[in-house]
Amino acid sequence: MYVSVRDCHLPGVFGSIKAGLDAMGLEAVELVYNKDKTVHSLDGSGSESLATDAAVEAFAYKCKGLKIKPCAFLLSNNFGAEDIESELDYVISAVRTAGKLGIRAVRIDAIMHDNRDWDLDRRTQYFAECMARILDATSSLDVHMGIENHGTLGNDPDFLDKVLNRVNSPRVGVTIDTANFYWFGHPLSKVHEIIKHFAPRVKHTHMKNINFPPEKREIQREVGWEYGTYASSLREGDIDMKWVVKTLADAGYKGDLCIENESLGRYDLKKQKAILRDDADYLREILAEIKA
Repeated sequence: MYVSVRDCHLPGVFGSIKAGLDAMGLEAVELVYNKDKTVHSLDGSGSESLATDAAVEAFAYKCKGLKIKPCAFLLSNNFGAEDIESELDYVISAVRTAGKLGIRAVRIDAIMHDNRDWDLDRRTQYFAECMARILDATSSLDVHMGIENHGTLGNDPDFLDKVLNRVNSPRVGVTIDTANFYWFGHPLSKVHEIIKHFAPRVKHTHMKNINFPPEKREIQREVGWEYGTYASSLREGDIDMKWVVKTLADAGYKGDLCIENESLGRYDLKKQKAILRDDADYLREILAEIKA
């Protein structure tokens, strides 16, 4: 395992993705892959196109020169959209581009924005059908897809289990967001149980934490209760990050531990930089302890 960070944290805090990675002592970054086949510029503002083979080749060359390792694509797909063909084309494009760049993980969004009155079983069946079509279209590629526990649907373990079982592919698993189950309202002990349950099927991670008041940790809270107030750094939160990393390691996970910190907006720029550096330091400490 190794440490990475989401691209969205870096330009606004450090000036660019490259500057942020250098400041945090990292090389690996998760990049948002947009529907226009662009990603954020690595060393400045604006975007970089991945729309053609030549553009992808130029981007790979730039990554090598800057010593940046794109380790995952983050997608904002919506399998509840009326124009499902466009959504599937978007995901297929991302997986194919990932294959060209040697990226092994693509984050799939579980959120289905729609107006349909579908029950859980119908939603899981439809989601699984979408994943099957993507797998068929990218069958020659060694690129794995992790469905993130994102939103109310994605944080229902029953939904994730049913989708994974219906897809039944070694290339499809979970992007485990360590804090989202807690955000959803699950008690802390149950959050750890859910993470352990899905650990063997993890393809990618978002390492995130929350520091709730003691009396709120082991009760069922309403979805999103006071999240903006209590989102925290990795070191300061309630979720046992050392246990999480050890659990993933024991389950055979060898991918990135991707920093996602949603407490940053509460602090000034100096503190944001310090928090992100400490998140990276903390994960490195944990990895060193596990390897010792």
